Amino acid sequence: VQLQASGGGLVQAGASLRLSCAPSGRTFSTYVVGWFRQAPGKEREFVATINWSGGTMYYADSVKGRFTISRDNAKNTVYLQMNSLKFEDTAVYYCAAGRTISVAVSSYIYWGQGTQVTVSS
Repeated sequence: VQLQASGGGLVQAGASLRLSCAPSGRTFSTYVVGWFRQAPGKEREFVATINWSGGTMYYADSVKGRFTISRDNAKNTVYLQMNSLKFEDTAVYYCAAGRTISVAVSSYIYWGQGTQVTVSS
């Protein structure tokens, strides 16, 4: 499964962005999908994840209450709505698919190429 993340950009602090993740050539409606991010010089970190049905979600403490993960299996797309963006949210955001809901990078099998989110203070 090849994943395509999109929707990143340059915004001011306090603004919103919505990221999208879709597979190419295959459905991922039965997969768990997670969002991770990596800032320069830092390790990739968990942001949010959602199970196949959309009924279970987990968030990193740093984004809880500001970010919302959702999925539309009819459109074969997972979204990450990011509100009240902060400078420290600046990173490359990756979506990933796996079989087990988890906050661990190692639990995800398929990864997208990433989309840059830059928040200016």
